[in-house]
Amino acid sequence: MTSDDTARITPARSIGTHTALAPDQTEAVLALLAEAAAADGQHAVSEQGRLHVRGGARDGIAHLLLTVDGELAGYAQLEDTDPVEAPAAELVVHPARRGHGHGRALGVALLAASGKRLRVWAHGGHPAARHLAQVLGLTLFRELRQMRRPLTGLELPDPVLPEGVTVRTFVPGEDDTAWLAVNAAAFAHHPEQGSLTQRDLDDRKAEPWFDPAGFFLALRDGELVGFHWTKTHAAEGLGEVYVVGVRPGQQGGGLGKALTTIGLRHLAAAGLPTAMLYVDADNKAAVAVYERLGFTTYETDLMYRTES
Repeated sequence: MTSDDTARITPARSIGTHTALAPDQTEAVLALLAEAAAADGQHAVSEQGRLHVRGGARDGIAHLLLTVDGELAGYAQLEDTDPVEAPAAELVVHPARRGHGHGRALGVALLAASGKRLRVWAHGGHPAARHLAQVLGLTLFRELRQMRRPLTGLELPDPVLPEGVTVRTFVPGEDDTAWLAVNAAAFAHHPEQGSLTQRDLDDRKAEPWFDPAGFFLALRDGELVGFHWTKTHAAEGLGEVYVVGVRPGQQGGGLGKALTTIGLRHLAAAGLPTAMLYVDADNKAAVAVYERLGFTTYETDLMYRTES
């Protein structure tokens, strides 16, 4: 066997790191993500991550493209924007390219890029992802539950708003600043949700699913005190409790439950058969509220991290 023969039959794997993707790279990554989602039954990269793929350069965001013989075989995204927490990553290998060590190669590259201080999401917690986390020396530290309930024949009590609170829908451009402030305050403990910026909000408003008629704001004396932003996944027949937030100091009066009920009724009226939401497994109070509203755990996303 000559050296030329060896080169011809041995796949040439390389990993390139980019702060922004060219149009052809963006197209290839989105196609890979779509094919992986179709094979796995869920997205390996979150909505936020997919927005980063399409959104151009962003401070703290890096894209790792793994190619084999010049063809895209894997993708990883590293987000280093939290001043306290370790950088967070998501990664995926094309279904036809699995079983050849590409996931491990991406994981090793992420460890190197983060200085071995890393958090990694495993959406759905599949056995292969658990095994990769073990191989990379990562430990489990966070569980994010996806919960669902049927919307057909929905029977919920009338929402009871706290005294002096009224509800209306979001007005794009007029309510942005107030909503961002309340969202940041309500989710100060939550690194992903609480750090949303105007650009993040604009990205979501530009998505096909965005509908201000499903974005409910609660006000007292003209000030925003809470909200429920719903989302529709039309192709899957799902309505999502996208995010419910209550301004600090306004909790405990039933506002969150009332807003959740208003949103669920809106989704049911749209003819969607099922509602879904995400909640941290260790948020016992929120899990209990959703369970009382008829939600049960559908699947669990896992986050692993380095020990340091």
